[in-house]
Amino acid sequence: MKIFNSYSNQLEEFTSLKENQVNMYVCGPTVYNYIHIGNARPVVFFDTVRRFFEARGYQVTFVSNFTDVDDKIIQKALDENLSELEVSSKYIQAFLIDIEGLNCKTDYLKPKVTEYMDFIIGFIQDLIDKNYAYNVDGDVYFRVSKIDDYGRLSNRNIDDLISGSRIDINPKKESPLDFTLWKQTEVGINFSSPFSQGRPGWHTECVSMIDDIFKGQIDIHGGGMDLQFPHHENEIAQAKALHNHSIAKYWMHNGRLSFKEEKMSKSIGNVVLVKDVEEKLALRFFLLSTHYRSPLNYDEEVFAMYVKEWQKLENAYKTLFYKLDLVKELDLNIEIKDIEIKNEINNFDLAMEDDFNTANAITALQSLLRLINSNLRKKLVFTKLNELLKALNYMVDILGLKVEVTPLTDEDRSVYESWQKARNDKDFSLADDLREKLTRRGML
Repeated sequence: MKIFNSYSNQLEEFTSLKENQVNMYVCGPTVYNYIHIGNARPVVFFDTVRRFFEARGYQVTFVSNFTDVDDKIIQKALDENLSELEVSSKYIQAFLIDIEGLNCKTDYLKPKVTEYMDFIIGFIQDLIDKNYAYNVDGDVYFRVSKIDDYGRLSNRNIDDLISGSRIDINPKKESPLDFTLWKQTEVGINFSSPFSQGRPGWHTECVSMIDDIFKGQIDIHGGGMDLQFPHHENEIAQAKALHNHSIAKYWMHNGRLSFKEEKMSKSIGNVVLVKDVEEKLALRFFLLSTHYRSPLNYDEEVFAMYVKEWQKLENAYKTLFYKLDLVKELDLNIEIKDIEIKNEINNFDLAMEDDFNTANAITALQSLLRLINSNLRKKLVFTKLNELLKALNYMVDILGLKVEVTPLTDEDRSVYESWQKARNDKDFSLADDLREKLTRRGML
């Protein structure tokens, strides 16, 4: 398996730090609003990464945080006449509902900044004690000049960064590149610390939580490319200061999702909220249709195409499942022996092993669907149909493209047989009534 490591800027063979274990951390949302489909791209992608590792037999510890302390949350609380914690709780629940609709797993560790305040304060104090941070009138800043290779992740030169940051005229800072670890304030939610009454800077939150949860370097740290600088760069600086490592062995970043070739942004207002998308699994299909490091553009026509592709997949799956279950020949434990089917699985695996190339994996999935449709038109060979269903299950489980089916009852089978008889007898009125029942049941 190979992963493009943003830190080394090259494709690398993946080896986990501990055998058969993968520790992953992905930057989560600042919970002050509903998420849009651009926010959903890293959630869906890294959920798929987790699924593939688990399919490979790894035990995955997956962590993604909630930033529930932020200026935007404070403003939202004022706008909605709520407390900050009420705002964050509301949008945390909304986020989880949205990602469940996208069939993302939610059984992962979800640390909140407010729950880690004591540890964050202790982390900042350690940086001060080691002379990597300094306190000026209650504000604490990190000394970027003490990190020799600052800018490596984002491929930026520190001299260029300094010359480009002259607009920062904060006289408290020793250097314009120094970033805030603690902000003195009594506005909104704030906390008592040895430095002042205030709250932490964003860049120290994730690295502190990783430090406490994992107690050392992790395998993968992920997020959007927009987080490379300054957020992830500043996380690495702090980890190097305290522990002399870059937090993660592999850094992974997904590309931006645009709306009609323009940046999707809540501040601009050109957003499509996940909660407003009816075909959420078609959205997941769309988000995985392009290699994760490549930009992805959304418009209504393109998305409509993926709705149709999702419906084709759903229909093929249901037809295959119910054709087997109808005659009580369903066998989900069958061993796949058919060479043609094994080749499709191999093509799928090779795509996923090549830096999680979901676009090519979907190509393998669509090839399998063509094979399924071809075999459904032939005289029933239940062994091959079961092998096809098992292969299809394997692929859709990893891609998270869940198709809802329920095993049939004897009553279901009776209705189906009656429908077939009514069609043969040209009793179209009865056939229509029975078809409606079968459609409601999800069998047609």
